[in-house]
Amino acid sequence: MLNYARQTLKRVPSFQKLLHGAMGSAKEEISVDVLVIGAGPTGLGAAKRLHQIDGPSWLIVDSNETPGGLASTDVTPEGFLYDVGGHVIFSHYKYFDDCIDEALPNGDDWYTHQRISYVRYKGLWVPYPYQNNISMLPKEDQAAAVDGMIDAALEARVANTKPKDFDEHILRTMGEGIANQFMRPYNFKVWAVPPKKMQCAWLGERVATPDVKKVVSNIIHNKTAGGWGPNATFRFPARDGTGGIWIAVAKTLPDSKKRFGEHGTVTKVDADAKRVTLKDGTVVNYNKLVNTMAVDSLVESMGDKELIDLSKGLFYSSTHVIGVGLRGERPERIGDKCWLYFPEDNCPFYRATIFSNYSPYNQPQADVKLATQQLADGSKPSSSEPKEGPYWSIMLEVSESSMKPVDQKNLLKDTIQGLINTEMIKPGDEIVSTYHRRFDHGYPTPSLEREGVLTKLLPALQDKDIWSRGRFGSWRYEVGNQDHSFMLGVEAVDNIVNGAVELTLNYPDFVNGRRNTERRLQDGAQLFANKKAGKQVDTEL
Repeated sequence: MLNYARQTLKRVPSFQKLLHGAMGSAKEEISVDVLVIGAGPTGLGAAKRLHQIDGPSWLIVDSNETPGGLASTDVTPEGFLYDVGGHVIFSHYKYFDDCIDEALPNGDDWYTHQRISYVRYKGLWVPYPYQNNISMLPKEDQAAAVDGMIDAALEARVANTKPKDFDEHILRTMGEGIANQFMRPYNFKVWAVPPKKMQCAWLGERVATPDVKKVVSNIIHNKTAGGWGPNATFRFPARDGTGGIWIAVAKTLPDSKKRFGEHGTVTKVDADAKRVTLKDGTVVNYNKLVNTMAVDSLVESMGDKELIDLSKGLFYSSTHVIGVGLRGERPERIGDKCWLYFPEDNCPFYRATIFSNYSPYNQPQADVKLATQQLADGSKPSSSEPKEGPYWSIMLEVSESSMKPVDQKNLLKDTIQGLINTEMIKPGDEIVSTYHRRFDHGYPTPSLEREGVLTKLLPALQDKDIWSRGRFGSWRYEVGNQDHSFMLGVEAVDNIVNGAVELTLNYPDFVNGRRNTERRLQDGAQLFANKKAGKQVDTEL
């Protein structure tokens, strides 16, 4: 399979560069076997695998100078780092581990943390997941939650149909009490669509299903439950934020096959001619295309009316990332918390991350002098003179959609007030830095219509030799974490080169339920070294 695929791919000359004269001007034309659009985790996964295989010729392009996509990191003028939302490293794949460990190989490149996460509810910090820790609630809320859970358990015994939407799933697994206390308001704040408009096939390991007996036992014994989920322990890079991982991964790839920035910006995709036009006029001919830009943007760039109309059935929400940098020692009430959930309407954000807890290099060092921009209550500081730290920081996320509009003009002010309302900060705290950035494509919504669109759209693109993959390339949130996204690119390349099944795309519950150890960076490199060894390889990895 592999040898045949290579012979097919080799019909396109490897990196043949042709110059076409037109009205006295010269356009560069490049031909490759595989073109990769986008240098986020998915695109870099595809490029990493292509580089490892060392077979088909390839090129990766991205409109940004810095790789990382939606896993990048911004730095404020004052020196505070903020990721594009809450990112941590936990993995289902040894190949992913191999690649990021190769990029950041030293022990001091990483910090390892135990997740310390809470839900803010009625002025209390309830350990995450909420539905497993109702022992921490006021008695009347405990009673409502248990009552609903018992009803749900009884109904589950006789139910002979699957839930028709996410809201029905919540009611069947947790009951009306937990639904109203946490699940409905929180999920609306996250997704910016009501749970009734979402399907539930995506859930898998994303939502904990409570064990009624354990919950009741914990209430009686006044105990909490923790450690649930794949991210109970996670890693975070010591320097440069999450984006630093992907900058380091990109550095393991040859510069000659990377085209980032203005001259890597895609303006048109001609799927019939298999040609991509870049902003500087360069034309890239390809045999196979791995696309990681949002699939709705892809079909727009193709100008395919039928696919454009089909893609309009996909729904997404936008994400506002807001950062607040503060002077002073981290408060004891904050402690070593990691990320926190906010279902109530006394703040616009659904999640807060204590970003300074992830690494001491996520904020300026204590001897850096910064001026106080404002006090948390909006009043002016008594002095504008720069002073030393120490410093700590909070990163907040706010969702937006047509069903959940946002007052962008006042969002930063409202967010800071929300931090006061939830007792995260105090009115007199000194704010030395703020950050606000809106990401149009934030969350790919698992809407009721999603599968009806994707089961037509993705095969239609693949019929045109386009593998559209990634958080928004294939639009499946359940495989949208960094490890999943990276492997979507890796597996797309393996499918192109040797016909291997794309497990992550097609069987998310399978890959999420096991340690996927079949691919290894070194083993694979040795396996594919058949050219130099003069051996034939027919194995599908």
